[in-house]
Amino acid sequence: MTLTLADDRPLLRHLADVRWVLLALALLLAAIGLATVHSASSELAVDYLPRQAVWVALGLLALFAALGVDYQSLTKFSLPLYVGGLLALAAVLFLGTERGGARSWFGIGSFGLQPSEFAKLTTALLLARYLAATNRRYLRLHEIAGACGLVAVPMALIVLQKDLGSAAMFLPMLAGMLFVAGVRWQVIVAAALLALVAGGVLWNFVMLDYQKGRVMTFLDPGRDPLGAGYQLRQSKIAVGSGQIVGRGYMQGTQSQLRFLPARHTDFVFAVLAEEWGFLGVASVLVLYGIFIFNGAMVAVRARDRTGILLVVGLLAGFAFHVAYNTAMVVGLVPITGIPLPFLSYGGSFTLASFLATGMILGVDLRRYVNR
Repeated sequence: MTLTLADDRPLLRHLADVRWVLLALALLLAAIGLATVHSASSELAVDYLPRQAVWVALGLLALFAALGVDYQSLTKFSLPLYVGGLLALAAVLFLGTERGGARSWFGIGSFGLQPSEFAKLTTALLLARYLAATNRRYLRLHEIAGACGLVAVPMALIVLQKDLGSAAMFLPMLAGMLFVAGVRWQVIVAAALLALVAGGVLWNFVMLDYQKGRVMTFLDPGRDPLGAGYQLRQSKIAVGSGQIVGRGYMQGTQSQLRFLPARHTDFVFAVLAEEWGFLGVASVLVLYGIFIFNGAMVAVRARDRTGILLVVGLLAGFAFHVAYNTAMVVGLVPITGIPLPFLSYGGSFTLASFLATGMILGVDLRRYVNR
């Protein structure tokens, strides 16, 4: 259902009741991200601020485009969208460019497009449609297996791209949607045991040496302080040197003197911590918390199972990105290429974050129409 003239009246009547705070928070976080990206890249050959500003503008257009299309219409076309996402993931294996040891990007001049970010959205749409059709208190084993299979295919293609971090981001989405759809506790225990077995298989047969090195460095940061442990050490120094109020905008030594790698992408949070200290970090985390809370309220007051599942899946992925990235920069989890929503530089992730926000707002807008 699109916003045609016939549908405008019932929808527009409830525009004021939509949680527009999600849009405001997305724009505020994006503005903080633009300032931090500018600071982080000011000493590089390229200042990434203009590029990120373009992506934010395109992301805002994408948000309103997603808001203007009924999510139930999107789920009806979720299968071809999902297949299209898989084809893009397969194509990048042969036509993509390699960055950071992973072949997961389509190079377009000086820009890059990462299809895995959009595959998360198409997979969420298909999962919402699939699980919404199983309208019972608890899912059956074959239904759980079917949902896992839908997620396993794009994950496998991304693993072949040697991008384990992006592949792992499908799991919070799957877990959140399965939990809301209804899973018995015995299945949860069995899944935890299977995860341990899968971890052993990944370590012995899938993970590359540099990926194992990141895990070993996480367990023992001092084992390679000038190699694999260098990035983590510099990140901790940046975070710690910020103290309570920070060193000031564009006054951080780790970022301005180029000690901290990937400071405008995966480690943008370390730059923020160094420049604005504990108070700045706490303020940004509060903004993320408000965003996640309001997104959860959209799921709570959604009137149909499809909308609830879709919001939960998108929000679970968003929340895990925030939790993992912020934990990563202080050494609580191994380093992977997990960016921070709205703050990290990156066109594909920025577009996908705004698209997901638009879809969540679309569910809220249509809660009186889709029942």
